[in-house]
Amino acid sequence: MENGDKHRAPRNRTLTLAPLEQQQLAGMLLRPPLTGELVSLVDRVVCADSLPLFSTLPRHFVDLLVLDPPYNLNKRFGTESFSEMSLAEYEEWLEGWFVRLLPLLKPTASLYVCGDWKSSAAVQRVLDRHVIVRNRITWEREKGRGAKTNWKNASEDIWFATVSNDYVFNVEAVKLKRKVIAPYRVDGQPKDWEDSPDGQFRLTHPSNLWTDLTIPFWSMPENTDHPTQKPEKLIAKLLLASSREGDFVFDPFLGSGTTAAVARKMGRRYLGIEMDENYACLALKRVELANDNHSIQGYAGGVFWERNSLVDQKVVKPKVQPVSLPLFNE
Repeated sequence: MENGDKHRAPRNRTLTLAPLEQQQLAGMLLRPPLTGELVSLVDRVVCADSLPLFSTLPRHFVDLLVLDPPYNLNKRFGTESFSEMSLAEYEEWLEGWFVRLLPLLKPTASLYVCGDWKSSAAVQRVLDRHVIVRNRITWEREKGRGAKTNWKNASEDIWFATVSNDYVFNVEAVKLKRKVIAPYRVDGQPKDWEDSPDGQFRLTHPSNLWTDLTIPFWSMPENTDHPTQKPEKLIAKLLLASSREGDFVFDPFLGSGTTAAVARKMGRRYLGIEMDENYACLALKRVELANDNHSIQGYAGGVFWERNSLVDQKVVKPKVQPVSLPLFNE
């Protein structure tokens, strides 16, 4: 049964593709062979297996690399599937294609690599051999099946690394606004927090433990049928922290297009590669929708809001808006 044929509740906002719409979007996808010229790759979605393409891409064009490869699980992604292997085999598989990405990165580039508890050790070891590992972010995914003989798996990892010691990190752009539980005052005035009509809040520095994310579900307009879709709020944190407006973001495992859509909303250039044509078309649709709707759930007024806070529910355009960009940075 195709996505558009599923019976959905009246208020279900999951993005789908009508047959004619998919046909039109499929004609807009870039397909191999690629010319290797950067100008032809700006703000494009490529429908292909990404691994053979790495050697054909321009050198040193990536400011920020976002990697969300298949985890070491038996998983089906549309028409494609991934089979679990031993940890040693998975590490060898990762390294085999990761080293081909390194020539694409600028000396000032940053990268984020997603994984779960089964794959995280292999990811760290591969990164340690080739780049500078700076941190491991652990984020809570509230979805997941309970287990009778084990702990419920409710978290994933994102490894943060850089090519060199010269890199971008915009800490002010990714602060989190939290409700103040015990508001402390000095001479009657709030200390390190603000009193507003919506409540009492404090801006806090971002940590490597993220509990403010909501996994896309049926009532969210960013939701798709992709089985491992990342929240736009998560990708927005990565882009705002580790890139500037006009920088080039590369995602070679694009999935349903979260990185591309957020890059468009945040004024970054992007290149995404996705093997499954249906998901690649969904990515294009999400980019087109991002032209008219710049909002990201949980991001308003230039800050990230704690999940389920009052202001978090308001639809407010983000402080950073897409901009008209010259083709390349100097």
